[in-house]
Amino acid sequence: MMQRQPERASSAILERDGRYLLVRRANPPAAQMYAFPGGRAEPGETPAETALRELAEETGIKGCNPVLFEVYDLPPKRTESRHFLLSVFTVEANLGSVAVASDDAADVGWFTPEEIFALPVPESVHDCVEKLIRIRATTGTG
Repeated sequence: MMQRQPERASSAILERDGRYLLVRRANPPAAQMYAFPGGRAEPGETPAETALRELAEETGIKGCNPVLFEVYDLPPKRTESRHFLLSVFTVEANLGSVAVASDDAADVGWFTPEEIFALPVPESVHDCVEKLIRIRATTGTG
């Protein structure tokens, strides 16, 4: 059996005043879980373009300056037959932009790391938030 290439997906980390923008997924594979805005790549898109498009589609926020933060190889789980290669980007956005849930986002919110760890989130989100905390602790930025 030939190994299929993983599907490409991207997500966007947007931080504001120590809180991170998360969406509550309306649809599988992560229905009812909270995650960074993101989704599958469209043909011809770069991973960065996917992250910015998904951010805009799911939250109405136009992001800019995407910087690759982490890449996850997400093999299929028992309940999910798809294999994803997830590129996670930190992005910037106008401070006045307001997040509104749309597309397949059931809800949006700004959460502190402590709140995120108490929510149902994919492992990749938990991992990214832990890394963001460590980076903030070592650089003193925030």
